[in-house]
Amino acid sequence: MPHPLRHLRGPRVLIGALSLFIAVIFIQSLFFKFSNSPETQYIFGTLEAWGASLGFSGLFVPTGIFSQYVVGSAELLASLLLLAGLVTQRPQLQASGALLALGVISGAIFFHLFTPLGIEVRNTDGSLDGGELFALACGVWLSAAGIWVVLARSLPGGLLGLLRRPS
Repeated sequence: MPHPLRHLRGPRVLIGALSLFIAVIFIQSLFFKFSNSPETQYIFGTLEAWGASLGFSGLFVPTGIFSQYVVGSAELLASLLLLAGLVTQRPQLQASGALLALGVISGAIFFHLFTPLGIEVRNTDGSLDGGELFALACGVWLSAAGIWVVLARSLPGGLLGLLRRPS
């Protein structure tokens, strides 16, 4: 199937830029998550203490279902799908990557807003980050939603067009 935006340069460039933005944010965070950096220990330790206080101990520990390794792996997969869709001009891959990114980053935004983690995260030196991580999460959310909306509107059949097999 030819790319649905092949005749529209503007939307293709926008989707490409948004895909690159998400991939850069997600991929640069992998070092912190996979190396168990002090920043990651603080974030996931705060979330683990919060979960344990609600009777859900173990969710955010390194072997938990919401560990930094699980989150990092999902971010890596979303990035790979977005980049593969960009390189191969396969909108289904980009839409899948955007949807996965939306899911992962929606969780991050939820945890910033509704747990002791808060919007301003404490740095390893004790200072607050001024909401930088939260702002990046919001930027990723808006970018992923933008990709999804543009692709869904441009494909024959809308959202269902994203699910069709290429012919």
